[in-house]
Amino acid sequence: MSAASRKKAAVLGSPITHSLSPVLHRAAYAEMGLADWEYGRHEVDEAALPGFLAELGEGWAGLSLTMPLKRAVIPLLDEISETAATVEAVNTVLFTDDGRRIGDNTDIPGIRAALRERGVTAVEHAAVLGAGATASSALAALAAMGTGEVTVYGRGGGRVAEVRGWGERLGLAVRTADWADAATALRAPLVIATTPAGATDFLAGAVPERPGTLFDVLYDPWPTPLAQAWSRSGGAVVGGLDLLVHQAVLQVERMTGRGPAPLAVMRAAGEAALKER
Repeated sequence: MSAASRKKAAVLGSPITHSLSPVLHRAAYAEMGLADWEYGRHEVDEAALPGFLAELGEGWAGLSLTMPLKRAVIPLLDEISETAATVEAVNTVLFTDDGRRIGDNTDIPGIRAALRERGVTAVEHAAVLGAGATASSALAALAAMGTGEVTVYGRGGGRVAEVRGWGERLGLAVRTADWADAATALRAPLVIATTPAGATDFLAGAVPERPGTLFDVLYDPWPTPLAQAWSRSGGAVVGGLDLLVHQAVLQVERMTGRGPAPLAVMRAAGEAALKER
């Protein structure tokens, strides 16, 4: 099957009803004149993933993956990019003409692009709240920015060794700290919050008088209490929609083989969808 015949894509995850990916990708297709392309949404957990992939028919170009599938998919792929392998997280699956499944990670360049858009291209040190798959992508982005040291505040002690392993593979100086001390993270020039909704709410009252930049990967609900307090104190805030749009731009381009994807149109579509919620 030629690349031109592959016109299906979708986002998988659990829960998935909240995902804005269909809105962003469909907006891109419409703007790019790809009227025969379709992008769906499927509720798929780790247990169901192997069966879902096995049952895919012809016409598929790619998949976007959200939690909890970013690591679970790796053993089911034929190949993964060096970037994805470094952090053991895949958010994009591309299908080749010969039926192979290739895993990649667009979160990492998406994080860098979102920060660059706000004028953040390098920092001496940073703090990451959380120690999951998105945190690993954040570390990779920080390593590419030449960040000197990163402190990771994990909510559970079980991932300390894993976090340090990411740092070693990335050539990044990473130290870990207790979640109980997360308020100290807010003094870093760049803070990246990768935790689920509600996890950082208790930090809203600890924002310093002159905060640096906060990158909160959540987009619904938005703004989070932490992001709101950060803005009130005069700090720069990068939101989850910024990340979602930038990584989706890369997904659209790689899945369709066309480009550039319309960043502004995709962002506007995402903002409109959030306002309707």
